[in-house]
Amino acid sequence: MASLNLLIGVCLVYVAVLFAVAFAAERLAVRGNSHWLGSPLIYTLSLSIYCTAWTFYGAVGYAARSGLEYLTIYIGPSLVMVGWLWGVRKMVRIGRSQRITSIADLLSSRYGKSNLLAIFVTVLAVIGTTPYIALQLQSVTLSFAAFAATDPSVAMPDDSNLTALWVAAGLAFFTVLFGTRNLDANERHHGVVTAIALEAVVKLVALLAVGIFVVWGVGGGVAETMARIDASSLGHWEMASGRWSGLIFLSAAAFLCLPRMFQVLVVENDDESHLRTAVWAFPGYLMLMSLFVMPIAVTGLAMLPEGSNPDLFVLTVPLAEGRTGLAMLSFLGGFSSATSMVIVASIALSTMVSNHVVMPIWLRINGTGAMVSGDVRHVVMLARRLSIVGVLLLGYLYYRVSGGGTALAAIGLISFSGVAQILPALLGGLFWRGATRLGALCGLAVGFALWLWCLFLPSFGADVIVPARVLAEGPFGLAGLRPQALFGIEGIDPLVHGVLWSMLFNACTFFAVSTFTFPSPMERLQGAQFVNVFAHSNTPRGWQGGVAQSEDLMIMSQRILGAGQAQALFRNAAQQQGLPGYLPEPTAEFLQLLEREMSGSVGAATAHAMVSQIVGGASVSVEDLMAVADETAQMMEYSSQLEAKSDELIRTARQLRAANEKLTQLSVQKDAFLSQISHELRTPMTSIRAFSEILRDTDGLTVEERGRYSSIIHDEAIRLTRLLDDLLDLSVLENGQVSLNIRQGRLDEVLDRAVAAVLQGGGIALRRDRAAEAILLETDIDRLSQVFINLIANARKYCDAAQPSLTIAVRQRDRVVTVDFIDNGSGIASDAQEVIFEKFSRIGEGKAGGAGLGLAICREIMTRLYGTVAYLPGQGGAAFRVTLPARALMAAQ
Repeated sequence: MASLNLLIGVCLVYVAVLFAVAFAAERLAVRGNSHWLGSPLIYTLSLSIYCTAWTFYGAVGYAARSGLEYLTIYIGPSLVMVGWLWGVRKMVRIGRSQRITSIADLLSSRYGKSNLLAIFVTVLAVIGTTPYIALQLQSVTLSFAAFAATDPSVAMPDDSNLTALWVAAGLAFFTVLFGTRNLDANERHHGVVTAIALEAVVKLVALLAVGIFVVWGVGGGVAETMARIDASSLGHWEMASGRWSGLIFLSAAAFLCLPRMFQVLVVENDDESHLRTAVWAFPGYLMLMSLFVMPIAVTGLAMLPEGSNPDLFVLTVPLAEGRTGLAMLSFLGGFSSATSMVIVASIALSTMVSNHVVMPIWLRINGTGAMVSGDVRHVVMLARRLSIVGVLLLGYLYYRVSGGGTALAAIGLISFSGVAQILPALLGGLFWRGATRLGALCGLAVGFALWLWCLFLPSFGADVIVPARVLAEGPFGLAGLRPQALFGIEGIDPLVHGVLWSMLFNACTFFAVSTFTFPSPMERLQGAQFVNVFAHSNTPRGWQGGVAQSEDLMIMSQRILGAGQAQALFRNAAQQQGLPGYLPEPTAEFLQLLEREMSGSVGAATAHAMVSQIVGGASVSVEDLMAVADETAQMMEYSSQLEAKSDELIRTARQLRAANEKLTQLSVQKDAFLSQISHELRTPMTSIRAFSEILRDTDGLTVEERGRYSSIIHDEAIRLTRLLDDLLDLSVLENGQVSLNIRQGRLDEVLDRAVAAVLQGGGIALRRDRAAEAILLETDIDRLSQVFINLIANARKYCDAAQPSLTIAVRQRDRVVTVDFIDNGSGIASDAQEVIFEKFSRIGEGKAGGAGLGLAICREIMTRLYGTVAYLPGQGGAAFRVTLPARALMAAQ
């Protein structure tokens, strides 16, 4: 006899295992040990979320009601993977090249970065997925009820809503915990995907175990089981070609358009080559899942009392035979099928809602758009978490309102047909350059409205939303508008009827409106990128308008990507352009890269809008014009070339002006240096000469006077020696004649020496994280200490805050160590940041300083140590970053 308490205990243990697997996978990914997490096997198993509770439970119920028609559920996706792999590969390539985060993001990006289209697709996806989430809650609730019926010690309440509510709350907690850990959707959800792969194995093993038990434990072997199937009404091959074709089409369309399938098929794809494994392994998985469906259905109909729910035969047959362990395994299989679907669907829908609904509204409310201050990552993360809770709440409300009485397969097909409305716009966008945003919007609107009227609203039952009189007679007595008999055409299966009319009007409207409207330049650009993705996936998109300020772009990107990732992106771009520091030239290639990086966090449409606010708009590049051009576009190409040349000349002129200004500054500073150095040399030499003459020519000096005069001579000689040492040191470094003393040392000890050398007398508050500094280096410790001393001394001299403080921040990432020195002063003026590392440059003339050689020496030292020292803008005060390369890093203590 099955114990409900034991089942609950097993479920809790199973959930704990899923949590442990997800945590372990996340930690491995953070440590960089994610190679096997992104393997073809994990990817193929993640595709098994297609096999939800509908497949695990509902396929058997479907077979018990409709015979072999259940096979259509598996045939559609198999045909897509085997016969349309090149199309799937194209979607994956587009997803990776455009950094697509969801199916709404893909359509938005294709049709000119239209956020209105993305919002429409998001609403459609949420409504279309809601019945499917209700289906999963229903399956788990019915499973608990089936176990409770065999345990007389437990009295299950008649109202199953509480069970469904607890299941929804638990799934929301797991999804929020592991589905919103990373903002960038292109940082894969390794924990979630690995847990789903484990659930895929569990549900396959469970269904096979029940099937083996039914065939050999109950049926007496394959021969007797096949004979029983032949003798039953289910064994007769009666194929209604129209319904079969419609259902195969519907399952194939859902495989491509369901948000959860797009998430694992495209967004979570680490490597395009994984499709080569999935093309045979996924159909093989579906074949195994369908292998024992008919034997279980026939056995359940023969064994169990009349009126038993066939959707639960996978569970109730082992329970009827007293196989409690097998029944619990079956329950875990159904539980895995339901939870994996809900988790991934919630992640996909929450990404769509946050990127295409919340973020645009948030930017509009703030008014200042992309340049509003503050970090918006918390807004995105909060939106995704609340969206997950909201999606599951909608599923629960649908389950409660509909009463959960509809057969599982019927609910799944209604959801499939709703999401399938995306297909015409999707295929048109992938293969037809002439497809337009207006055509996609109109087609989706018409198809979605017909689906709501013909299938979704009637699914609640008569008199729940649509009155029974309207279902029977049509609105206002118009029989031609009846939901299940449009235009007076009767006798068609209700599902086929709804799918036929909604898809037909959807596709025709999409084609007609696209034909009579002309795509915008951005739509033509994106059309070329999508249709010819294999040829143009690396083609840069051009931008035009006002010249973007690099500092504004950095501030914006830091709010979206985080300070570390944004600064690394800008630094690498500047290095590739041959520029020092963190501010690259805002070229078309850099702006394209920045937009794609941001699109992984907030979606393509929002990222494009934020960059456009600063840059001033996008234009079609020469390469893209060649891809979309006709005879008229040839003239546009020539015009674009002239504009590109003009922009290039403007950038060159600006660079020449900047270089001239820099040379002028250097010339002025060199003159100032010569004046300063003559003063610095003359002053100590004059003192030395004067006081040495006094000592030589004056008789009768006291001991105290001789000591004082000798001390002055000594101090001035040290001052002169220090100046000459700096000049000699810089000359040796520039000529490459320096000999490095490479040895091991701890970073914290080097910093201790530098701090002790400069801050013995205080003068500035110091903030450090000594735990982060416990790093072993192999470099020239003395030279590195010299760099630290110069930077700390500069902060002490020039920080003009009322209560000066210096923060030393050490970070280690990808075997590269960065040491930041950030004070709380007013910083360095932007016009002086370009020359502070040049010889003869002084940070402030009004301060007590040397000859302006300190930072130049620091730069030369770090060059010899294969590192860098750079000014870090946008930190409030003066900030310098010292970067130590991987070769200098030995081990972390």
